[in-house]
Amino acid sequence: MVDRLANSEANTRRISIVENCFGAAGQPLTIPGRVLIGEGVLTKLCRKKPKARQFFLFNDILVYGNIVIQKKKYNKQHIIPLENVTIDSIQDEGDLRNGWLIKTPTKSFAVYAATATEKSEWMNHINKCVSDLLSKSGKTPSNEHAAVWVPDSEATVCMRCQKAKFTPVNRRHHCRKCGFVVCGPCSEKRFLLPSQSSKPVRICDFCYELLSTGEMTACQPTRSDCYSHSPKSSLNDVSDDDDDEDSSD
Repeated sequence: MVDRLANSEANTRRISIVENCFGAAGQPLTIPGRVLIGEGVLTKLCRKKPKARQFFLFNDILVYGNIVIQKKKYNKQHIIPLENVTIDSIQDEGDLRNGWLIKTPTKSFAVYAATATEKSEWMNHINKCVSDLLSKSGKTPSNEHAAVWVPDSEATVCMRCQKAKFTPVNRRHHCRKCGFVVCGPCSEKRFLLPSQSSKPVRICDFCYELLSTGEMTACQPTRSDCYSHSPKSSLNDVSDDDDDEDSSD
């Protein structure tokens, strides 16, 4: 079906509409062979709070952005090459239901669908696109993924020292290797993670020790490991701050 749609007028028109919704700030999306598979609103677990984001699944990329006017205008376009993506289902936790992880070498995050059926459809389509891409290219799936950041609301104290309480003065920081919420003294070190940045990035002392001794995989926790150290959050108990998922902290 993808091959049949690749050069159709309907597909070209649909992609053009998506481009226009992102405006001049978005990157061009129309290239030969690219097909828009589907689209929809998913809740993305951002650093400050879960937020609705518009997602577009193509046969080779996943695109998402902030919703300014539904079906008409989006901004802050993000483009993720699908051949670098792996996905894992997440168990339901309170108000956070029908979710899965989208993992890439540069960035990983959790998203949630409105229903279990919608989740299943998204995951099946993404897996099919990734499988087809890897089959055509002969590449193997990526085995390196950036950590999923634990949301700020999940930690009232540093997840490493378990002592430092977070306040407006004692700010939260994130380790780029494990994704834990940590205090400043526990994350003073920097380490080069080439898949994430060309410059050394903030990591916690625990990960620094393991990275320095070559035990890189040992400091990559699972999402359940992260959440076992802190209380569960809900969609209603987080602040209304702007999404600063790309901040330096």
